[in-house]
Amino acid sequence: MNRRESLKTLGIGAVATGLLLDASCKPGVPKTADQPAAKEAAPDPSRLPNEIARDKKLSGEKFFNEHEIATITVLADIIIPKDEKSGSASDARVPEFIEFIVNDMPEHQTPMRGGLRWLDLQCLNRYNTTFREATSVQQIEMLNLIAFPLKAKPEMAQGVAFFNRMRDLTATGFFTSEIGVKDIGYMGNSPTIWKGVPADVLKAHGFDTIWG
Repeated sequence: MNRRESLKTLGIGAVATGLLLDASCKPGVPKTADQPAAKEAAPDPSRLPNEIARDKKLSGEKFFNEHEIATITVLADIIIPKDEKSGSASDARVPEFIEFIVNDMPEHQTPMRGGLRWLDLQCLNRYNTTFREATSVQQIEMLNLIAFPLKAKPEMAQGVAFFNRMRDLTATGFFTSEIGVKDIGYMGNSPTIWKGVPADVLKAHGFDTIWG
């Protein structure tokens, strides 16, 4: 099982718990500078005007600074990189999703900001540079110290907690995005044609036809 398949399982599990599903289903995240403006979405009759207004307000708020969001982007793309099947976490706009989540659910703000600072301090001590500016080899080396909770040393506990949260947010954001849904292969409800009980099933129960 490769990394994407493993995260697919984790991501589906996270959604199933309901941890972030409510927030992830809310429409509207701010566009980035290199993305075209999205077309105005049709009014959603299932949402109340005050809910739509709240979502619009949250989508316009910024919690992370430029360095933090850049670090989140690097982390997200390490967790879910682009492959031959679909795009990366940043292609699925996971950083914007995480920005929205921390504004919608402020309990994530301190752990996320604290975790990002912890990660930078660890890299400064080890490599004399921030995580964002470290080499790919250094980044993976650092993450290997916190990505596996059962193997991590006690002094890495804060980093483990941060990376668990980051991984959950990334997987949830990716697998509830359009790219992620296509990656899973979910087709949704689709019309089918009933052709009766299959012949092999009838035969297995001793019937030649559905009538006996």
